[in-house]
Amino acid sequence: MGKKIKKEVEPPPKDVFDPLTIESKKAATVVLMLNSPEEEILAKACEAIYKFALKGEENKATLLELGAVEPLTKLLTHEDKIVRRNATMIFGILASNSDVKKLLRELEVMNSVIAQLAPEEEVVIHEFASLCLANLSVEYTGKVQIYEHGGLEPLIRLLSSPDPDVKKNSIECIYNLVQDFQCRTTLHELNPIPPILELLKSEYPIIQLLALKTLGVITCDKESRAMLKENQGLDQLSKILETKEWNDLHVEALAVIANCLEDMDTVVLMQQTGILRKLLSFAENSTVPDIQKNSAKAITKAAYDAENRKIFHEQEVEKCLVALLGSDSDGTKIAASQAISAMSENSSSKDFFNTQGIPQIVQLLRSDNEEVREAAALALANLTTSSSANANAAAEADAIDPLINILSSKRDGAIANAATVLTNMAIQEPLRSIIQGHDVMQALLAPLHSTNTVVQSTAALTVASTACDVEARNQLRNCGGLEPLVELLHSKNDEVRRHASWAVMVCASDEVTAVELCKLGALDILGEINLSVSRKNKFSEAAYNKLLNNNLSLKYSQTGYLSSSNLISDGFYDCGRINPGTKLLPLKELSLQEVNDQRAILLVNCKSDISPPPSMEDKSSDVGYGRSISSSSSLRRASREKATFHFSAGFGSPTEEKSEPTSGRNTALSRGAAKEKGSRKGRGKKEEEKVKEEEEILAVPKLTEGSSEKEWYPPPDPELCVYVYEVTKSILPIVNIKDQIEALAKFVADKMGGKIPKEKMSDFSWELHISELKFQLKSNVIPIGHIKKGIFYHRALLFKVLADKIGVGSCLVRGEYSRAWNEVKLLNEARKGIIGRLPPPEEYIVDLMFHPGALLKLRSKEADLYRFL
Repeated sequence: MGKKIKKEVEPPPKDVFDPLTIESKKAATVVLMLNSPEEEILAKACEAIYKFALKGEENKATLLELGAVEPLTKLLTHEDKIVRRNATMIFGILASNSDVKKLLRELEVMNSVIAQLAPEEEVVIHEFASLCLANLSVEYTGKVQIYEHGGLEPLIRLLSSPDPDVKKNSIECIYNLVQDFQCRTTLHELNPIPPILELLKSEYPIIQLLALKTLGVITCDKESRAMLKENQGLDQLSKILETKEWNDLHVEALAVIANCLEDMDTVVLMQQTGILRKLLSFAENSTVPDIQKNSAKAITKAAYDAENRKIFHEQEVEKCLVALLGSDSDGTKIAASQAISAMSENSSSKDFFNTQGIPQIVQLLRSDNEEVREAAALALANLTTSSSANANAAAEADAIDPLINILSSKRDGAIANAATVLTNMAIQEPLRSIIQGHDVMQALLAPLHSTNTVVQSTAALTVASTACDVEARNQLRNCGGLEPLVELLHSKNDEVRRHASWAVMVCASDEVTAVELCKLGALDILGEINLSVSRKNKFSEAAYNKLLNNNLSLKYSQTGYLSSSNLISDGFYDCGRINPGTKLLPLKELSLQEVNDQRAILLVNCKSDISPPPSMEDKSSDVGYGRSISSSSSLRRASREKATFHFSAGFGSPTEEKSEPTSGRNTALSRGAAKEKGSRKGRGKKEEEKVKEEEEILAVPKLTEGSSEKEWYPPPDPELCVYVYEVTKSILPIVNIKDQIEALAKFVADKMGGKIPKEKMSDFSWELHISELKFQLKSNVIPIGHIKKGIFYHRALLFKVLADKIGVGSCLVRGEYSRAWNEVKLLNEARKGIIGRLPPPEEYIVDLMFHPGALLKLRSKEADLYRFL
């Protein structure tokens, strides 16, 4: 064999770089490698960065600081599949960092990431691209970008991926996206229900849970609920509830069912298939608080529909809800109470809860948890609305005390609900008395001061329902409740303003309270409200009129009209016409003014003594001024017992024996005052005493400005007392109402100068007479009885005063140019119909000047001449 010759190795080309293996322990070095043009280096650098990022949040922040994100975004579209895959994996991990998310939004990489979801890409790219989108979709801006770049469709497609991680990331991203309404409306067009329902069969609980959460959101839309039903989704949800091993999914499954129960046809289907019965049994028997709570919430949602309530009642849902009230979980108690509130719209359910629900709810009113108390009060409010039986049941269960305690709660909803229950209960007088005994007016003070309009409205309504008697109104006034009530009239909220007006109207039934309301400006505010077309309401108008009716001096000054039901009492004064909104000065202030040449103020004061009234501001109060014979009601009472009339000095206290029975309205009025006791001689003596006493009264010096308020009292009017006594004795017993009116008209005319022919009106020197009285009394206020020469408005006022005293219905109307007149209504039995029906009463004006006693038809030429000429 020949010797082998060694082959010489050829040296490498001079223009080729020899391979170099680099081992780096610095992340910064690897980040620099991301700019390399070599695929192998890029791939290895990305792999190293991926492993580094997996180790924790600090490493992600380090990569961000080293500027790794921007070169990595360019690699998402690299031609090499490995490089692209590794870059995608890095972003799947890095996107969980909030700062990285912000930078990614600025770099606008959403198109590049969504492109990785294409069907031709590897499963691992799908996994990390979907993970990146799931992380980015947590924030609102990320949701918007994914939606705007068409990310929903490929994500739904990936729900059918064979890889569980891809499914998990995709359904998580979809769940985040559908929180936005716009995404949700677009989603149902992509038919997502079938693939989501398939996920319920997954062996991975997290995928099932995310699928249920997503269904819980998208089934808020009717279209998605219909798709769920068409794809037998209810059966799958029912199977989940029946599988005890899946109890961690029961809560979310119930949330989806709750949405489905909002559709009537779905409820019917569930009833027919037995799913509804299973649901109720499941809720009642479960020991898991969240399951009980969500079951009650499901019932609440469905019970807002009337037909659903009917079906629920047939399934005896009430028993289930009462059982849930006894849960140890506050959340379950709240949900059950809310469900009862919704079911109470059904009358049969409302009756059921009367004995098997209200006692348990009342117990919840005493809970330490304010949310529980609020929900219980809401249930009780709905149960007692339009149900006196339930209101009584609540009272029997001792609900009043805890309800009043709730009025001081920190939760506005609880206060409003409690106030509503009290209002519902106060409709019944026995319950109202019990509520008043618990110092409800003091408890309502804080709600009336609330800034919440719902609380303000319900509190005002409770005042309106409980302030129905004098004692309750006194409590409200004494505790300072009128001030915030009047303040609520300024509210811009229509309901608050309406309920406040209602409460003021109720409180104005009491004369003292009405005067106080006027002092607080209620009348002015109501007058302003009623001038506005948009702000006024029926209650504001009624409250305004009610206040005026308890302040007749102001009413007559402003409106120029007093109806037959407006009975003039002592303390009434007429200072002439004033414009609406103008303040009427108190009588005391007018009395203390210097004598002037203005129109005299006419005063009505038929007191039996001259002791000072408790409050000078209560101008029309019976307590302040007293009455001899105050109204037809007092005269009717006098007809059943011996009547004693007390007049000021000049007349004693004649006690009358009952007259023999007669028939007719006026006879009933006259029984206590028809006969005299004592001789004519005694009567003459009394007349002398009267004149003497009158002189003494006129000689009383006028009080000065420095006098204390307690020493001031209105000027007495003994003459008016005499007039009342005389008309009571002579005119009240007259049976025929027309004859009564004529006799009273002649009486008034006779006391004020007699008959005055039209042609001699200019010779009737009444102005001089009034001036002399003002000078004599040293006051602009003249008691009406002092006037002996009076014209239209003097006579009309005196007629009205005396007519009110003996129960004759008469209106007082102010005209122009010192005119005023009285209008009365009379039945004309001659015009009785064929079947015996009486025609409407005819209206007349009573002539007190030209032909005293004549009755002029209201719409006649003679009446017009009397009023206007």
